Amino acid sequence: MQHTMPATSHAHDTDPRDLLPRDEPVRLIDETGSARVDDGYPMPEDELLGRAYRGLVEGRRINDQANALVRQGRLAVYPSSHGQEACQIAASLVLGAQDWLFPTYRDSVSVIARGVSPADAMVLLKGDWHSGYDPHEHHVAPQTTPLATQLLHAVGFAQAAKHRGEDTVVLAMCGDGSTSEGDFHEALNFAAVFHLPVVFFVQNNEFAISVPLSRQTAAPSLAHKAIGYGMPGQRVDGNDVAALLAVLGEAVDRARAGGGPTLVEAHTYRMQAHTNADDDTRYRERAEVQAWAEKDPLTRLRTLLTARGLLDEAREQELAEGAETIAAALRDALNADTDLDPEDLFRFVRSTRSPQLQEQWHQLRDELERSGSAHEASAPEGGIR
Repeated sequence: MQHTMPATSHAHDTDPRDLLPRDEPVRLIDETGSARVDDGYPMPEDELLGRAYRGLVEGRRINDQANALVRQGRLAVYPSSHGQEACQIAASLVLGAQDWLFPTYRDSVSVIARGVSPADAMVLLKGDWHSGYDPHEHHVAPQTTPLATQLLHAVGFAQAAKHRGEDTVVLAMCGDGSTSEGDFHEALNFAAVFHLPVVFFVQNNEFAISVPLSRQTAAPSLAHKAIGYGMPGQRVDGNDVAALLAVLGEAVDRARAGGGPTLVEAHTYRMQAHTNADDDTRYRERAEVQAWAEKDPLTRLRTLLTARGLLDEAREQELAEGAETIAAALRDALNADTDLDPEDLFRFVRSTRSPQLQEQWHQLRDELERSGSAHEASAPEGGIR
């Protein structure tokens, strides 16, 4: 059998030092909301910063509303990205309409910022049988619960796009816990070997549920792992949306120009519990959480925009009202009872229903009829009885 080697000598022609991340994360807005000059990354344009701030306001309100819906029993689970909204919004804003986002279960705000309706983005977390949206409509892959599996899907998608000659960049999101999975290694190695247009975006929020970063890796940073695969790595302040836009934007541009994959590590913090099923007081101190509250991405950008005369009380009120409209629509959608068809349990298992499934459906239908729910068991027009 004849083997054809991929034309992927790019990494071997690169000075390894050029692949290493900075010693300190890139930062363009400090914790007081003041701008910082960086020789390598310019401050994004005011218009883009304004769009990012709107996204932060809406993202924070979505997180708060989703947490309330969990307490009301309308959502089965919600992995909050409260405090990580800068990562969520920047990931969406740096992509073009033709690009694809591959999110995790914690990236609902990013999914919504990409154009998916909040109600559709919450269907999976409500406990329904599907992801709630058509991935092809908004170029957003379904959110995933298993760690790092979406990274392999993203790489495969990028390879297919490259073979087709498409102008597509794939941004694959994951958390620090995912970097401990074998899928992470396989995805980065494959992307680098085949020089694919992928940006791997790690939101390092310090904890994989209760496991701190120090128990996951001895590397100087997660971005340092990039050099082992032959791709550049970069570290960025994950609570600085301006720096995120600059660093991720550069990585996307590099991928689109044929420069191959990049690993970006955002240093941020999970302000709330892993999910509503987690008690985070068992593994971290409240003082630690409070210290990160002072680095809030929303406050930092608000301070900068206000100082530049780009944000005033009237605009703040307008944005708050817009975010509340989104929250109200989300409440209304999830407070509405779903009209369930029991036959859906069997309708979408296989393209052709097996005799065993047919028998099981008849058993369930008979049981429902005996319990006085015959109207619920009736198959819709065209359905299999």
